[in-house]
Amino acid sequence: MQYIIRAYDGPNMLETRMAVRPRHLDNMAKVNGKVICAGGLLDEEGKMKGSVLVMEFRSKALLDEYLASEPYITEHVWEKVVVEQMNVVIVNGEKVGK
Repeated sequence: MQYIIRAYDGPNMLETRMAVRPRHLDNMAKVNGKVICAGGLLDEEGKMKGSVLVMEFRSKALLDEYLASEPYITEHVWEKVVVEQMNVVIVNGEKVGK
């Protein structure tokens, strides 16, 4: 199953986010092949204010296991996390799904 994760930083978290970011990226690398795309949400000034991840896991339980180890969650950078199932159809201009 594919999921879109929209995560929003708490107030005044940019400095903490940047300090935690290397561990966040390392953690994502551990689930090699599960990340379809990911990136930072930007505010009007172009500063990161959250994240969007599109990931694929066999089950929601496996996604939840990954999120439990996510440094942006364990270090309280993300204040609000919204997870929804998604049907990925096109990636980089190529049809990959139905």
